Amino acid sequence: MIGTGSARPVLRIQAAAGRKPLSRTEVRMNDARRFVVIGGGLAGLASAVWLAEAGKRVTLLERRARLGGRTQAMTVAEVGDTPDNGQHVIASGYHHLFRYLASVGTEKYLEFPAGGTLRWPGGRATALHTTGIRALGTLFGAHPDAGPVERLAAARATMRLGLQCLFQPADLADITTEQWFERVGMPAKAREALWDWLALGIAAEPVQRECAKVFADVLATGIRLGVRDRRAVTIGYPTVDLDTLYVTGAEEVFRRHGVEVRYRAVADRIRIADGAVTGVDLVDGTTVPADAVICAVPNSRIHGLLDDLPEHAEIYAAAEKLGATPIVSTNLYLDRPLGTRSAMEAIIGGTGVIDEVFDRQRMHGREPNGTWLYCLTTSGAYEQIHKSSDDIVDEQMALLRRYYPDAADARVVHGHVVKMPKATFSQALGTDGLRPDQRTSVPTLMLAGDWTRTDWSATMESAVQSASKAVAAMLRLPPL
Repeated sequence: MIGTGSARPVLRIQAAAGRKPLSRTEVRMNDARRFVVIGGGLAGLASAVWLAEAGKRVTLLERRARLGGRTQAMTVAEVGDTPDNGQHVIASGYHHLFRYLASVGTEKYLEFPAGGTLRWPGGRATALHTTGIRALGTLFGAHPDAGPVERLAAARATMRLGLQCLFQPADLADITTEQWFERVGMPAKAREALWDWLALGIAAEPVQRECAKVFADVLATGIRLGVRDRRAVTIGYPTVDLDTLYVTGAEEVFRRHGVEVRYRAVADRIRIADGAVTGVDLVDGTTVPADAVICAVPNSRIHGLLDDLPEHAEIYAAAEKLGATPIVSTNLYLDRPLGTRSAMEAIIGGTGVIDEVFDRQRMHGREPNGTWLYCLTTSGAYEQIHKSSDDIVDEQMALLRRYYPDAADARVVHGHVVKMPKATFSQALGTDGLRPDQRTSVPTLMLAGDWTRTDWSATMESAVQSASKAVAAMLRLPPL
């Protein structure tokens, strides 16, 4: 059973003594404020949905012709299929994301299996347990060649990691995750089997670049949520495409609540006068009137929008320093199955080419019809991002043949490569403390997006948590 987190925010304005709180319709009539959300990615969608649910008048501005931002389904005409622009995984601790999915009616499309598979060259595979007592075995010694002494050392190092997550050393922001692993004595086999791969998946940066504090903060959040919820945080995945999961239900909420969605509306500047938002200038020369704005754009697109905000220089500088991390995703259609054991399989030692293999037949109940779809991801793809799509497919197939004996004679029916040079903000060494708060010095202007300050790294949960914070602050504004 998946929890839905905290209750939906409903603004209640108390009337005269002895009277009931105003209804949503009455709230809307008493608050003539025009709310504008800039950006139709996950943070913007959640912001607009929750403002609409609270009875607010909302306009959503999206620069492209569709919603979803970096989470979207794509059409591959060559095989008549609709894959995603990148495979998403979801942690059971993503309570803000569950709340959003409950709002749009798609929380039923999540599945949390008991675990996955760790795969080594030659086809050797080890179960990756994420629940129950067997999860300790994964944490303390997932490598099949690890002996008793190495497993004991891994257990000790893991305990040190956990303690230092909760009670962090003062210099954790000044060292890489690799240096942190060395400090706590994490054995090489334990790193190879789990920890290097896990750190890469969390922050999309290799451990040699990743800031240790980023990884520690995420682990600490997971530990606290596990204690609060009385269960370990596990990993799951959607059983439908990303449009169905995130966008379709939001569009229905918008229709039901009268949210105006303006496509191809490229924001140029948020107008501020006398300490309050007055409108949003678009690049076409028009202005959208606004009394309150949630700016939910990536850090790579924030420049220029906040020029009227007193602290805009500091926010721009932080956005610039956070930079971007590339991710390459490939939807690989093969003429035969790979012989996977589970829906999610981690490729151990394939860093830089493939991190994970996702079996969409298992995940979505997909009927192959002559093509088996496998979604491959490469996080921190600094080298791969510059290669041609054909070279990427050839490189990935060569790696798959090393790990899956059944792939020896497999033929690629179609390879659909998605390059995302600015997939997430960077969480490399030197970036700790840069993420800005959702609140600004102007009460009617909020920021949202995974790059703003949250409990998580660059994840869907971070994006939606930022929206939750921004909306909660907006709902505390007095009516106009």
